[in-house]
Amino acid sequence: MAKAPKLKVFTTAIGFHDALVAAPSRAAALRAWGSDRDLFARGAASEVTDPELMKEALARPGEVVRRLRGSEAEQFAALPPDRPAKGKTRSAKARANKAVPEKPKPSARELERAERSLQDTMKRHREADAAAKAKVEAAQRDRADLQRQQRGEEDKLRAIRDDAQAAYDQAIERWRKG
Repeated sequence: MAKAPKLKVFTTAIGFHDALVAAPSRAAALRAWGSDRDLFARGAASEVTDPELMKEALARPGEVVRRLRGSEAEQFAALPPDRPAKGKTRSAKARANKAVPEKPKPSARELERAERSLQDTMKRHREADAAAKAKVEAAQRDRADLQRQQRGEEDKLRAIRDDAQAAYDQAIERWRKG
């Protein structure tokens, strides 16, 4: 009888909830959450080791168990402050935030270098393929020329053989007659 796989409990954040799932592997947990991205590699998911948190998920293997993260009051406290009503002047804090310089735009240098490298490699591969194709076509032409030459040579030798056969047949016929 097949042994049931050992289950581990994994968690990820979904909105105001933690989504826990008991699964045999990270890949199985990602499937249960319906994720096509590796949340573990991004640090958005992890394995649970707290026995209290694991209890409910282990009771329902493969099923996503949602647990509210924090109380309602804690969630409201985490929200950003309300925006000022229209027509009111901005606060000094808002003006100060506006003065914060923007982060510099990320450089696309590595992407451009990788794209150039890919394009150069693809061009080199196309050129090598074209050269190989030209060699094949040249070899096919050489073979066709060789086959034509061989047929011509064989045709000449067949004609000589046919003439020799006819001469031999006539000589045999004359010999039999006496």
